[in-house]
Amino acid sequence: MPAGFALVAGCLALAASSASFAQEGIETFEIGLSTSTISISSDFTGARLVVFGALDNADAKLLRQQRYDIVVVLVGPRSPAVVREKERTFGLWINRGSETFDAVPGSYALAATRPLADIARQELRQRLSLGIADLRLDSGATTGAFGQPAPDKPEEAKGQVNISLAERRAKAAQDIGGTSADAAVTVDDYAEALKRIRRAKGLYNQSVGTVQFVSPTLFRADLNLPADLPTGTHMARAYLFRSGVFIRESSEPLFVRKSGFESYIDDMATRYGVFYGMAAVLLAIFTGWFGRLVFKRD
Repeated sequence: MPAGFALVAGCLALAASSASFAQEGIETFEIGLSTSTISISSDFTGARLVVFGALDNADAKLLRQQRYDIVVVLVGPRSPAVVREKERTFGLWINRGSETFDAVPGSYALAATRPLADIARQELRQRLSLGIADLRLDSGATTGAFGQPAPDKPEEAKGQVNISLAERRAKAAQDIGGTSADAAVTVDDYAEALKRIRRAKGLYNQSVGTVQFVSPTLFRADLNLPADLPTGTHMARAYLFRSGVFIRESSEPLFVRKSGFESYIDDMATRYGVFYGMAAVLLAIFTGWFGRLVFKRD
């Protein structure tokens, strides 16, 4: 079956499903993915994911006025990440401090009908964690200057983490004879650095105008996935807005897994770590011995 025909058939099925749940005066919509599983092999260079959906029970006048907006996001599996601040001292790079984030998306791809600033207010974007700039990164333990652990303060409110870190930076700057700029480093600075690094690697990306209505009620979004896409369960979410007001969201999982010989090696290393390590050592010894035989000089 051609891919285009399959997408159209999927959209029609979503429209029928959405209509069965529609309530008078309330918009409903469902989404589907062009594929539910992506297999990564040694020659994987990235992929394109198509997210399609159907909007039901929408106001015809608002549709003609293009007052409906849709934002589609694919969020990769979350894992801890540590961001370190380095400084060149006497020709050497040393860690001045670090920040630990407990749940950072391994990848983040976004597509929207219009610029996010035209779709929703910043407060709403922050609450929904929409866009790279407003993506929430959960912060954990913080270390002070030169990597020294900061004192634990269980009673400290979560919203005061930035202030306490800035105060520790200011004290550290006084202790080492630094400048006032040292006191300006906050959790937000570490978060922005992490986003900037992952955006440069292609792991975080967003585009405008890549969500299009192919009919008055059917839409599709194209998401570009990088070559080093992390494995695990990704979550595709679609957000529906009407005149800047958030209406509802719909989500579907996407499974990314390794395939081929790499998958077999990864599975062996995970299940039989001790035997895998012993086999690796024996293989290294054999390779060295065989290489000596082949390249030895008489």
